[in-house]
Amino acid sequence: MNKAFVKEQEGGEDDDLPEAQALPAGTKNYLTPGGYKGLRDELAQLMNEERPAMVQVVSWAASNGDRSENGDYLYGKKRLREIDRRMRFLTKRLELAEVVDPALQTNRDHVFFGATVLYANQEGEEQRVTIVGVDEAEPLQGRISWISPVARALTKAKLGDTVTLRTPGGIEELDILDISYPD
Repeated sequence: MNKAFVKEQEGGEDDDLPEAQALPAGTKNYLTPGGYKGLRDELAQLMNEERPAMVQVVSWAASNGDRSENGDYLYGKKRLREIDRRMRFLTKRLELAEVVDPALQTNRDHVFFGATVLYANQEGEEQRVTIVGVDEAEPLQGRISWISPVARALTKAKLGDTVTLRTPGGIEELDILDISYPD
């Protein structure tokens, strides 16, 4: 089949990072050791398992003849582009990564990267969060990014401090009740 009839993107906008995961300009990609291992493991799994399996499916589908209406071939090519895009993203993030082990933090009475903080808002509702890297944040599980507004408000505060958090709904004050780091 003539390549002129096959519409495939070669890079371009597919290489852009999702807006939610973009790092602030000039900053490093801080990660905990576990977060770094997770990204590295995902990259290895994509490279060593998923991509070779999908290449095999696409090769089989291509051997079946007409590719223009071959669902396995079209889906396989699309999935290969997605896998390649994710592999490029992970490679870039790992190149920018700076692993920070919170267990090595010596100033444990202040909030820094990797700290688990228990705080209470003005209504007395308590919340426990752990400050982690952008790529390992899971807000619903209490793992917030170090660039999030809450983490920025908490950073450098110490036990017993009250910090100010600017929200769309107004200014909130948070009382720090506990700070801990992994051993």
